[in-house]
Amino acid sequence: MLRDSLYGERILWQGRCLGVSIPFAQKALAAGAAVISAVTLCYAVVVSKSLDVSVAGMVGFAAWCAALALAAWRVPVWWRSQVQYSVTERHVIWQRGRIRRSIDSQQISYALIRWNARDPSLGDLVLVRAVPTGALRRTLSLTLHDVSAPDRLWALIRGVDPSAPLGNGDIPLAQRLDPGERVLWSAAPLASPWTGRRAATAATGAFLLLMFVRSLLRGVSLLADVIRMHTLTAPLAAVLVAGVALGMLLLLTVAAGVAYAAFVRPMRLARQTRYFVTDVRVLIRRGDEELSLDRTHIAYVIDAPSKKLHDVFLVLDGPQARALAASGAFGSEETGVEGLRPVFAAIDDADTVGRILREHELVHRAA
Repeated sequence: MLRDSLYGERILWQGRCLGVSIPFAQKALAAGAAVISAVTLCYAVVVSKSLDVSVAGMVGFAAWCAALALAAWRVPVWWRSQVQYSVTERHVIWQRGRIRRSIDSQQISYALIRWNARDPSLGDLVLVRAVPTGALRRTLSLTLHDVSAPDRLWALIRGVDPSAPLGNGDIPLAQRLDPGERVLWSAAPLASPWTGRRAATAATGAFLLLMFVRSLLRGVSLLADVIRMHTLTAPLAAVLVAGVALGMLLLLTVAAGVAYAAFVRPMRLARQTRYFVTDVRVLIRRGDEELSLDRTHIAYVIDAPSKKLHDVFLVLDGPQARALAASGAFGSEETGVEGLRPVFAAIDDADTVGRILREHELVHRAA
């Protein structure tokens, strides 16, 4: 069996990125930059032909936006195509050429799986290691993009024999448990609470929507005045109308997207979320995302009442990795790890789950 050149450990698994999925942020950046490039080019054509002035700066900006759109669309695919992943007896290794990152398997606090929406056999496996709060408060993560059967790979990293149903994200989470694992408690969030971040997003969406309405009214009025003056030929007028329309469409799309993220998406995600506590792990499924946390990493359970519901925070522990606050080192909004966090939000049965988890917590403290 092969051994890793750095650690000298046996390599249990090797693979690479098998998909060509592009992150949503890169898709949005590519689309926005392409539209801005097209709008700038339309205005450059109108200004150049009607006023006979130099538009080199506008053309250069349009070219820069086009290059940015192309880079955002293709660079992630090119970068990931050269990445190799390895799992050894004690480490998970990410390597691209001479660039190498690794994480100790024993120091992984929890794992996130993001299933590919087009291929349920592929997904991203994000391995998260919590570190202390205070001056060192942050999270360290290692992401294995578009690997085959990420839940089966996570079982291998944990040292568990994979069960047969693993490898398909369409199969319900409760049917993909470890051999002999039993569900002790299950629930779903009963609300999608408003946080400061969500309120700020809603305010931003409302502001952008007002800006769109104001720009649309002024733009249509000015555009009509210019066309009535007959100073532009029909082709130039069509190019000007196209530029204004694309700009308004971009602003409307951004406003609608921000409003969706504030008002609609949290409610949809709440309906798609399910919490599980087994005799071994804490599992959370939300849409295409899954969180898997070994109960041995839970040091404390914090119940935070919120009106009639409760938020239950799981404070993690590990080698030099204890979180000492509810917003500690387990992936808060200020840290760099996006997605699910080990928190049971907006539930009404906090006593039962707290009692189940604290039974193990007492054993953990005694040890």
